[in-house]
Amino acid sequence: MTRAVVLGGGLAGVLAATVLARHADEVVLVEGDRYPSGPRPRRGLPQSHHSHVLVAGGARALDALLPGTVDALLADGAHLRDLPGDALIYSTDGWFRRLHTGAHLISCTRGLLDQVVRRRALGGGDVEVWEDTRALGLSGDEVRVTGVSVSRQGSPPESVRADLVVDATGRRSRSPRWLAEIGAADIEEVSVATGLAYATRLYRAPGDLAATIPAIMLHPGTEKERPARGATLFPVEDGRWIVTLTGTRGGEPPTDEQGFAAFARSLRHPIVADLMAEATPLGVVRPYRDTVNRRRFFERARLPAGFAVVGDAAVAVNPIHSHGMSVAALGALRLREELARHGIGPSLFAGLQAALAEEAERSWRMAVEQDTQRAGQQAGRRAGGRVEERAGDRVAEQAGDRVAEQAGDRVAERAGDRVAERAGRDGAPRREPNAFEREIRTRLAQAKLSSPRLAAEFFGVQTLISAGTATDRSEIARVLTGRPEPLLTDEEAIGQYPALAAWRRTRLAAATG
Repeated sequence: MTRAVVLGGGLAGVLAATVLARHADEVVLVEGDRYPSGPRPRRGLPQSHHSHVLVAGGARALDALLPGTVDALLADGAHLRDLPGDALIYSTDGWFRRLHTGAHLISCTRGLLDQVVRRRALGGGDVEVWEDTRALGLSGDEVRVTGVSVSRQGSPPESVRADLVVDATGRRSRSPRWLAEIGAADIEEVSVATGLAYATRLYRAPGDLAATIPAIMLHPGTEKERPARGATLFPVEDGRWIVTLTGTRGGEPPTDEQGFAAFARSLRHPIVADLMAEATPLGVVRPYRDTVNRRRFFERARLPAGFAVVGDAAVAVNPIHSHGMSVAALGALRLREELARHGIGPSLFAGLQAALAEEAERSWRMAVEQDTQRAGQQAGRRAGGRVEERAGDRVAEQAGDRVAEQAGDRVAERAGDRVAERAGRDGAPRREPNAFEREIRTRLAQAKLSSPRLAAEFFGVQTLISAGTATDRSEIARVLTGRPEPLLTDEEAIGQYPALAAWRRTRLAAATG
């Protein structure tokens, strides 16, 4: 009888346990805290109060693992927004035009997403959940992990036998220490600072805008001699908005009510501040500072058989990039593939960690590149030097020069997802790219812009605008060739969203009298 033990009951752990339940006779999920009874923040997730979006790739991966989950999220109040067709985006060079491509994001609180996933993944009883249980260490030696030591609800430690132990305990993982304690090799670790901090607050939205508002993204500005600052506003369930303000070192957003509002008002455009002023604050402003990119290279070590690491416990990127949930879902899909191919046994253990690392590689490379650029640009501004911005992409909410930004933000982000790229391996027929998509791939490959190439790899190229209109296709071709276009005025940009434009006209009329 085979048993798998998953340490950590967050999204990565729940999805891993779901996959393992189809291959092991018994699956135990060890959660250090107690799950909340409703769609509320989980105590063991430090960033649970902040903005979370699920991009198209992650949404499709989640549905591949748990069919119907996206529909369940939307039924419970989550919002789907096309990118950039339903997103008002202000980059360093100006406003984006609306363009419907089929790529999208799903916006809701993390509490709702986790509750819906847990309900669908754990409701059938295939996974035994041990709440309020601390993982204390591994059993076994440098050759083979044979189980884990735990303390259940404060009781004395006990040993739990396992054929496979999966660490999904997130950024605070103690796996390197646990491995050292049983004589395994040291784990190489790399940290890349971001210089970025953010603060978040929930609002009760005014009724006329609660559900109709687009996603709003003010990319971090690059005013001379000033730290870069930006903001996002996303609609979430129950008629609420979640507002996150971001700032680089020296420009961190305040956490007091007046300072938070003043920071929003000081941004390059007042749209987020104006909307905040019309909404009702809910709760306090919550800061988050642990935005360091951290990677533990478990795949490079000689790991004991019977042990694997998933999610943020292995690769944790700056949360502002919105990769984490998608990478967790894609990693679970890869685990499913490896289990289908090898089962739980020696042939699985030989290459499992390398396969999981491969799924996180693109996310890591994109995040590190963007955050390194941001840090360098900040240093250049402090030194009074001129720093060229080489690239920008929506994944990082970062802007660069005109061609790089648009190629990344307006093409690669809409390029579909990694799931579709692997459709043939998952049983569905693989669709060959059409001539237009092959042209896009060629142009991205020829461009001396690494961020758009990485984004295209991460989100996939095959599904790009396959259902787009002739106008959409012409516009994307224009972006790829770098031909300039007239910039939108503030009125033109906001006017693309009738409900938002009507609200703004009413507000301006009232202000003038």
